[in-house]
Amino acid sequence: MKGIFTALLTPFDSNYSINEKSLEKLVRFNLDSGVHGFYVGGSTGESMLMSKEERKRIFALVKEYSQGSVPLIAHVGAISTSDACDMALEAKKLGYDAVSAVAPFYYSFPVEAVKNYYLDIVRCADMPMFIYNFPSGNGFGLTADIAKDIFACDSRFAGVKHTSTDLFALRQFKQEIEGITVFNGYDEICLAGLSMGADGAIGSTYNFMGSRFVKLYEAFAAGDIEQAQKLQNEACEIISVMCRYGVFQCEKEMLSLMGIEMGPCRKPFLPLSEEGKKSMKNLADII
Repeated sequence: MKGIFTALLTPFDSNYSINEKSLEKLVRFNLDSGVHGFYVGGSTGESMLMSKEERKRIFALVKEYSQGSVPLIAHVGAISTSDACDMALEAKKLGYDAVSAVAPFYYSFPVEAVKNYYLDIVRCADMPMFIYNFPSGNGFGLTADIAKDIFACDSRFAGVKHTSTDLFALRQFKQEIEGITVFNGYDEICLAGLSMGADGAIGSTYNFMGSRFVKLYEAFAAGDIEQAQKLQNEACEIISVMCRYGVFQCEKEMLSLMGIEMGPCRKPFLPLSEEGKKSMKNLADII
């Protein structure tokens, strides 16, 4: 449970249904790129725009397509504890290695409610849990003190997916919780996260440039900081263009240009503009 994990996108057809053939191609493409694992059904996968049954279907397909070659983490986060537990049980049945969950959102739940939500999932599924810390996405920020309290309650808490620019918090998780595994979340600060103690990274742009980030991870591990910086800077140049038009839409367009038909993002995401498509074509020609 370390290294470069792709946060898988979900390909859709023109009717916004799961494109299973493209998903298989996407999984195999990422395996060929050398990624170390998959984070399935997270924000990148548009999970919050999918039904519980669709999310379970994605779990099953990725398990089938990956054929046990890499570790799999199933994101089961939901506003409802019962839904999260139901999906966690499905992941366990399928043989996933761990589950993860974003904190429950919308109602501004107090810390004790969030803690009980995670404990309920862990005790229900009886498998390792990675807390998905995404404060800008759900309004709840995990601190080292809160994490220490939660982790002390059950040994099945394995780590944190830290999708935040607060790298001091990432360091605090590593320093203050024995045995914790922390994944950096934002692709544009992958190297910075590793330098602050992250054990690996989970990211969306790895869907189409996983090999670049695998090389970055290997360069950092080997102490070749100059090469790691070069690779990070190259990735940031690409990401900065995508941010102008919508990252998920651009990632899907890029993969479609590379031969894996990804279709649109689900509404209310906007379709990629013609200017965005042109920019992605220009990037695809140089990647």
